[in-house]
Amino acid sequence: MPGVNLTRVEAEERFATVSNPRYWVNVDLTKGDETFVSHTKVTFDAVAGRSTFLDLVAAEVRSVRLNGKDLDPKAVFADSRIQLDNLEEHNEVEVDALAIYSHTGEGLHRSVDPTDGNVYLYTQFEVPDARRVYSVFDQPDLKAVFSFTVTAPESWTVLSIMPGKAEKVEGETEEGTLTGGKKEGIKRWSFEDTPKMSSYLTAIIAGPYASWHTEYNNEDGRVVPMGIYTRQSLKAGMDRDAQYLFDVTKAGFAFYAKTWNVPYPYAKYDQIFVPEYNAGAMENIGTVTIRDQYVFQSKVTDALVDRRDETILHELAHMWFGDLVTMKWWNDLWLNESFAEFMSTLCTAEATQWKSEWATFTSGEKSWGQAQDQLPTTHPVVAEINDLHDTEVNFDGITYAKGGSLLKQLMAYVGRDKFFEGIHNYLVKYQYSNATLADLLAELEKTSGRDMKAWSEKWLETSGVNTLHSLVETDDDGVITEFEIRQTADVDHPTLRPHRLRVGFYNMQDGSVVRTSQVELDIDGACTKVPQLVGQKRPDFILLNDDDLTYAKLRFDEDSLNFLVEHLTDFADPEARATSWLALWDMTRDAELPAKTFVQTSLKALATETQSTTFRYALSEIQKAAAYYVAPSEREMVLSDAAREMWRLALLKPGSDEQFQLVGAWLSLAADPAFADESKALLAGTSAMKGLEVDNNMRWSILRAQARVGLIGDFEIEEELAKNDTTENREFAMGARAAKPTPEAKAWAWDEALHDSKLTNAQIGEVVNGFSSNSDPKLYAEYVDKFFDTINWIWENKSFHMAENIINPLRGGGLYPHFADAGKLVEAGNAWLDKNPDAARALRRMVLENLDGSRRDLRVRAYNTTLGE
Repeated sequence: MPGVNLTRVEAEERFATVSNPRYWVNVDLTKGDETFVSHTKVTFDAVAGRSTFLDLVAAEVRSVRLNGKDLDPKAVFADSRIQLDNLEEHNEVEVDALAIYSHTGEGLHRSVDPTDGNVYLYTQFEVPDARRVYSVFDQPDLKAVFSFTVTAPESWTVLSIMPGKAEKVEGETEEGTLTGGKKEGIKRWSFEDTPKMSSYLTAIIAGPYASWHTEYNNEDGRVVPMGIYTRQSLKAGMDRDAQYLFDVTKAGFAFYAKTWNVPYPYAKYDQIFVPEYNAGAMENIGTVTIRDQYVFQSKVTDALVDRRDETILHELAHMWFGDLVTMKWWNDLWLNESFAEFMSTLCTAEATQWKSEWATFTSGEKSWGQAQDQLPTTHPVVAEINDLHDTEVNFDGITYAKGGSLLKQLMAYVGRDKFFEGIHNYLVKYQYSNATLADLLAELEKTSGRDMKAWSEKWLETSGVNTLHSLVETDDDGVITEFEIRQTADVDHPTLRPHRLRVGFYNMQDGSVVRTSQVELDIDGACTKVPQLVGQKRPDFILLNDDDLTYAKLRFDEDSLNFLVEHLTDFADPEARATSWLALWDMTRDAELPAKTFVQTSLKALATETQSTTFRYALSEIQKAAAYYVAPSEREMVLSDAAREMWRLALLKPGSDEQFQLVGAWLSLAADPAFADESKALLAGTSAMKGLEVDNNMRWSILRAQARVGLIGDFEIEEELAKNDTTENREFAMGARAAKPTPEAKAWAWDEALHDSKLTNAQIGEVVNGFSSNSDPKLYAEYVDKFFDTINWIWENKSFHMAENIINPLRGGGLYPHFADAGKLVEAGNAWLDKNPDAARALRRMVLENLDGSRRDLRVRAYNTTLGE
């Protein structure tokens, strides 16, 4: 249907009608706290006599003027579109509207910091929501030059894509623009014309942001001004880190310019850390927005510091991939995100302190991609995108993680130098324009001589993940007489693919497991013999896909598996540990390895693991296996034993990153009688857990854990919030209230998430996560039918991002009652699917993914139950 959604056919038709758009956008942010004035002038060429439409989501359109003629707004504005008929060859349209401030992180988001009452605004336009701020042909292939003018309170800083200047103008802010009844004078900011760009990459930032500044001597001889901005209440945290973040960013500038031989192309580079953000960050040209949870006020894990650096480099990579050269339609979204994911990992590993970043990628991104690829909703990397809703749900593990992994494989397949030579040619040829996958593959084929079309057909245009098995035969002396690599595929996705990979031989030496030899080869088809390994002594352990070059699941020969379970903790190389650990986790999820074995092996390995992201994901997987996969009769025992072992290990590592992570995991699991005394001692500073800093965020983690097991209630939560009422602490408090193990708390959380229109997107996220944080199935029994009775209403009444956060968030949680009876969830979900065959594809996908998790829980529990019979 027409409206907020946009189909690919409609976009193609509009592209065939409209060309050469040019925008002048003027917004006034001084008119209160609900709406702002949006005035847009657009000139464009068209096929004379045809019709088209502008996109606009607004409270009111006050006037529309097309080619000198006033149009009736009530007649031409409907379904978030402004109809433009009888076009001329050259056209000019002006639209004056009242647009709406968002509290959901879409369009122009307005946030009030309770610490000081300051108001902060920022835009988020992907997937296309520029239409929530100005009138626009909101599709990526209608690139244009933009001129922005912004009227704002005189105390505010205003940023956009290009440098700007402010001048004082007559008047003052209207009631509600600022908090506390304050009023002040106003300034008008005028920004230089942008380069030709897509509308979803434009941005407006406004508010009394604190700032830090430096410059970069660009490779083309220009000096690029750089800025960092954040809320005033976070200034102390950024004071500590600003220079470090500038250094990371500059390292990225130099690395990308050298690797691609294309200097940074834009006028400036600002990074704005913003509140209540839906994503990790957004690559607006020269004006990157980043979630301000990355401004660290409390202690965080090394994994999160690493993730912040990688995020900064991910968005910087987009300045070339996605911004300078942009997809034509959203089916090539993967090209933007996969390249940014791959390149930021490469840059982080080679140009920053995080030298084991590929282990981070394996533990985090690749595990995400493989899990996503085994869902019933999996899709090719080059997905079929028929409309914007299809795009929204494809910000997933296929688009980011699998795509990034395939690019690592592609670089191995064609060779690093040839790979980046092709990328250079692609960036130069299509700069400031749009391109497709075919355009990229053509450049890579020219430089490498490889058949890229055949590679793409197997890897990018089909779904599913292959499994690689090693078959090893030896003589009586342990010498290899035959070595084969066998490749299988899922019955629903039967493609067998070519792989460039390495096979590593590992042996125990002086108490450590180290690689003693390695071969690199191409494999293809169901069986590949490896004659170069025949005649060698069989090692203690054989790792297919050593260095994790290809994208595949791994299965070990029996001797290697037994060795790995016993000696995972002894592997010296972090990448080998991460690759092997991921394979064990995949076997656990596939009911091929006992969940208790995985938990015990992983807990043992945590005693020596120091790679922070691998440590983080291992803890998460231990919790998942213990809570969902072990036999029901053993579940409470395994959970309790895991929690006690985490506490014991944490005691042995005072002040370490590992201790910090272990205590966090313990807080989410522990429920035994000792927990009350131990958690209270942590808060009181009398705990035996030496070296642990109980700062603001750790304190709230402890309080939430106490709320989860019923040790505290609303009074204690509100009492704690009153001590330090901040944006973040309000969110923590709501999550703690929702986590209480009572029917009343769950009913409150359910109602708040669905019906409290004053909640921000971040607050809703905390509420739904708290709702789903208890493991007692009885708490959720009534929500099985209630969930499926409600999701149609959610879809119809919430924005896409809010519906997704409630129904099926990217990383789990939401109001789906995971801990309820899995069989009843599957039964109720199947009934909903049968009754709603015509529901939106995106909504059905969310339901299917929820149900697949419940089906897997049933399947893996059944396997583990049979082991004890």
